Amino acid sequence: MTDLTVRPAAQTRFDLVSLGEVMLRLDPGEGRIRTARSFRAWEGGGEYNVARGLRRAFGLRTAVVTALADNEVGRLVEDLILTGGVDTSFIRWLPYDGIGRSVRNGLNFTERGFGVRGAVGVSDRGHTAVAQLAPGDVDWDHLFGELGVRWLHTGGIFAALSEQTAQTVVEAVTAAKRHGTLVSYDLNYRPSLWKAIGGQERAREVNREIARHIDVMIGNEEDFTASLGFEVEGVDEHLSTLELDKFGAMIDRVAAAYPNFQVIATTLRTVRSATVNDWGAVAWSPSTGLVQATHRERLEILDRVGGGDSFASGLIYGLLEGQPLQTAVEYGAAHGALAMTTPGDTSMASRAEVLRLAGGGGARVDR
Repeated sequence: MTDLTVRPAAQTRFDLVSLGEVMLRLDPGEGRIRTARSFRAWEGGGEYNVARGLRRAFGLRTAVVTALADNEVGRLVEDLILTGGVDTSFIRWLPYDGIGRSVRNGLNFTERGFGVRGAVGVSDRGHTAVAQLAPGDVDWDHLFGELGVRWLHTGGIFAALSEQTAQTVVEAVTAAKRHGTLVSYDLNYRPSLWKAIGGQERAREVNREIARHIDVMIGNEEDFTASLGFEVEGVDEHLSTLELDKFGAMIDRVAAAYPNFQVIATTLRTVRSATVNDWGAVAWSPSTGLVQATHRERLEILDRVGGGDSFASGLIYGLLEGQPLQTAVEYGAAHGALAMTTPGDTSMASRAEVLRLAGGGGARVDR
């Protein structure tokens, strides 16, 4: 078991609220962005995907705190969020100026990759509404105190959007802690988001400040290095299952630096090709030490985007349910694996499918 103290569901309006950007994803399917003549529209965002996964796959009560420009694109994103069952009451709508000079909605062009051709993402998110979300714009005491929220999830993508969003994260996580709401954070380091505003040095400065308020820290080994400055010694590329002792040594250093972390979790991914990955996860808590999920070698991938977010939502579901950390990390790894078998950022898995796979089930026909 972990040492997390979770607010009772009966005393809260929401099981989880996410804070972050929701973009319109334009997907060329099996083709390339550069030659596409049509795109399929999805919604997605690193923080939002966790709330949607918990709602659609696990049936929990979730909401998103975000901002959108009030135009037809923003209303399309809202409609997609509503389809996912996530509460939209906390969307902040900003007036649109007609051409997007001062405020707009984010677009994310993403192609899936295949074989030796890796996935490609091209984001168009400058001057977006959510990048202008600032301290004082959200009544956190109303949300966490009067309404009640068991868990807040946010991450390094939202924190990197602007100086204001980094400050908003700090405001949100400190308010959450004030009201007994657990807080998780996905480091989600993206070099493209930081390179124009101070690069890795600035990323570490921002994330180290936020980390002091976090209960459950999520990220792969690259995230811990880039965002917090902790390296897995002796590992040249991605961490493998043969090097968990090295990861454990890094976790010991992280936990010593941030004694507020009650759970630390990471996915393990070895990219053999765009469509074949080794996939797994590990997690740590002071009372359990390091635990490892089932490692799935040569997992076939349809669309890898959102796999880490689905891992986070499965892990959080297990922790909210009071499951042992070993069970929670199995839920996370299974949910991430299933999410990568379908297109789009968000999960199409069901709770029954996740629990079956986490319990050792396979891909036999279900009929």
